[in-house]
Amino acid sequence: MTSETVDAPRAVIVISSHVARGSVGNRAAVFALETLGYPVWAVPTVILPWHPGHGRATRIVPDPHDFAALMKDLENAPWLGEVAGILSGYLGNAEQAAAVASLVSAVRAKNPRALYVCDPVMGDLGGLYVPEALAVALRDTLLPLADIATPNRYELEWIAGAKLDDTRAVIDAAMHAGPANMLVTSAPAMMAGSTGNLLVTPTAALLAEHRIVERPPNGLGDLTGAVFLARLLGGQSMEAALRSTTASVFEILARTAKRGGDELQLETDAQSLSHPMAMVHLRRLLHPGRDKRA
Repeated sequence: MTSETVDAPRAVIVISSHVARGSVGNRAAVFALETLGYPVWAVPTVILPWHPGHGRATRIVPDPHDFAALMKDLENAPWLGEVAGILSGYLGNAEQAAAVASLVSAVRAKNPRALYVCDPVMGDLGGLYVPEALAVALRDTLLPLADIATPNRYELEWIAGAKLDDTRAVIDAAMHAGPANMLVTSAPAMMAGSTGNLLVTPTAALLAEHRIVERPPNGLGDLTGAVFLARLLGGQSMEAALRSTTASVFEILARTAKRGGDELQLETDAQSLSHPMAMVHLRRLLHPGRDKRA
């Protein structure tokens, strides 16, 4: 192994929520990235005993000044050149977005090839579940900086300001509402009883479908963003990363559901991160930016 290989950036900064119990936010992303061989710098944006979907509980959000100071320390860290990627997810308040943006810029100054994946966690089928000011900060401050965004369909609807009831609408919205590359989860599928991850790039629209699992546990979006980033850092193409990420997440989801788990059981199914066996149907869709004859 050469010194160049040893010194190549591999660390990932993950900025998201922390729960004491469960596999959401940083708990999901850090486990996945470390299992796949990436050292992680984990930054909590809010501390909770469990996911709010399990019931009301204490919520500890760092003081905005303290959070910004911690992020500034990371910007000035002597090890910043180790960082190959950044993943941001759930934020505790709108003020945190500026600190995240500043850290992204500092990492890129050290390593221009670093990838920033933004998961704009703000809502679901029921609409926004964060204050509108926070949703605006995600849309206006962080999405423009991202190399890849990973909203669910309902978050993309809010960002685009329109209902997205079919794949054509999702593709059009993804092309105009975010960074050049967007991975939209909970996308409409073409097979009955299925859902999909829709990846839209400047030249391709790819849909990875799998069957719907009723009453899924939380954390799927966090896990998807982390695994997709790991696949790309590992050298996979966008298409290969989409297929293998969807297979891993679906396999863990299906196994957790079969056991009746109320949280993703990542520690039990860690092998699914590295060697998923689930079958995923991948479709190439018509991309408006390409010649229709291609």
